[in-house]
Formats: sequence, C-alpha cells, structure tokens
Amino acid sequence: AMKLETFLQQQGVGYEKHAHPVTYTSQHLAQAEHVPGYAVAKPVIVRCNSHFAMCVLPAPKHLDLARAAEALHEPGLRMATESEMSDLFPDCELGAEPPVGKMYGLPTVMDQELKHNEYLVMQAGTHTDAIRMRREDWERVCQPQVATIAAG
Repeated sequence: AMKLETFLQQQGVGYEKHAHPVTYTSQHLAQAEHVPGYAVAKPVIVRCNSHFAMCVLPAPKHLDLARAAEALHEPGLRMATESEMSDLFPDCELGAEPPVGKMYGLPTVMDQELKHNEYLVMQAGTHTDAIRMRREDWERVCQPQVATIAAG
C-alpha cells in the first residue's frame, strides 16, 4: 500500500485510505467498504504479444477478451498467469493489485462504465487496505484509454 500512497502523493492526488477485513474479491471489497460494486475499480491483467496491459472494470463485470483485444489492437490477447502477476507486481499480494497501470509501466484501458462514478474504490496492494479517490484524479494519473471492454 505504501507504494501506491507514495505514488499518489507524488502526483498530488487526494485520497482516503481505509483498512478493512480481509477480502479476496472486488465484490467483497465493495461490501467491506459499503459502496456499490460499480464503484470498485477491478484490474484485470492481460498479456499482449510483446507486453502486458491493465484492463480496469467495475467489480461486478467480467472482461470480454475479444473487446479488450480490439481496444488494444492485440488479436493474441490472453489473461496473465499468476506467476506473471507475481513478477509484474512484486510489492503486492496476489489479487490485490491496485488498478494504477502507470505505477507499473502498463498501458491501461478502462471500461467506459466507470465514467459514471464520482469516486472509485480500489485495493491498495494488500487484501486489507483500500484507497478511495475521485475518478477524475484516477484518470488524470492513469491516462487510460476508454473503451467498452466488459462482458454483458
């Protein structure tokens, strides 16, 4: 969580940090933080031909790989493996990666549905820390491409 906080401070972004009981899914994080699932930004890491990318979705949604491949112009897209995730996010607990691709040198695509939120809640690198920040600030920091990448 320290890396994310340091990064946000360097970017001049205001945020709230909350400790919560251990959660392993973004839907449980929403419950622990008493926010709708659609306010929780869930990162899904994909492997492109030559690099990785971060797709950020509302917690209740699933990544549509075909849509993500189209948005990234990467026909051979696949989900990253757990060992790839461990290599990409050495400072995070597996499954608690913050949806801030910029911190890890990853291009980011956000699902357009997240645009409806004033605030986003996200894991902060552990299963017990969450960050809440303004969506506009998150977008300014992450500079994501916006596309429809969620299924359903």
